[in-house]
Amino acid sequence: QVQLVESGGGLVQPGGSLRLSCAASGFTFRNYVMSWYRQAPGKERELVARITSTGGSTDYADSVKGRFTISRDNAKGTVYLQMNSLKPEDTAVYYCNARFRSPFKEYDFWGQGTQVTVSS
Repeated sequence: QVQLVESGGGLVQPGGSLRLSCAASGFTFRNYVMSWYRQAPGKERELVARITSTGGSTDYADSVKGRFTISRDNAKGTVYLQMNSLKPEDTAVYYCNARFRSPFKEYDFWGQGTQVTVSS
């Protein structure tokens, strides 16, 4: 059974930090591109950060570059999102995503999400 379980969300003041974790099970984690998305109330879900299967390359949304860092531990089957210098506009539900693409197969898994609220 595939599972992506996010943790680490919560309430933080502007300028603060949080570290999100996503623990994966039920699939071969090291073969998947892992991403963090977020969705704020009334807005569409957007890509925040992405990391390749080996961890050798990362991409970030312009709004979080220089503040957020995505990383992964393939031995533990976990992907992380370190969020620094948080702003109120970072408030959203953050979702973990696992994606595998080949000429013959496509797999796309989502976690349940974890709430991040940035407020004083």
